[in-house]
Amino acid sequence: QVQLVESGGGLVQAGGSLRLSCAASGRTSSGYAMGWFRQAPGKEREWVASISRSTSVTSYADSVKGRFTISRDNAKNTLFLEMNRLKPEDTAVYYCAASSRYTYALFAPLYDHWGQGTQVTVSS
Repeated sequence: QVQLVESGGGLVQAGGSLRLSCAASGRTSSGYAMGWFRQAPGKEREWVASISRSTSVTSYADSVKGRFTISRDNAKNTLFLEMNRLKPEDTAVYYCAASSRYTYALFAPLYDHWGQGTQVTVSS
């Protein structure tokens, strides 16, 4: 089992930046594929970005490509999401997730561990 705790959310103006962190405890997260998802009010949870166990493979949703960067520090059991040039439509609760079954995962059902989420609000 691994427990995930996100931090770093907040209120930022459009065009600004935030860096989200996800601290993993319990079993080492280095054996897990990890990803970020988000859910805006009234909308379904959507995939944002994924990173493989080895950190060598990353993928991004088209809506964030070129603006967001996912990374992980396996030595510190921490996942990051660097968000630049934020837009009001990026406003959502952001969740980190870990998959114990896959080396790399793009879809929510493939993840079996979730954090509680951190709110990101981008004002126009």
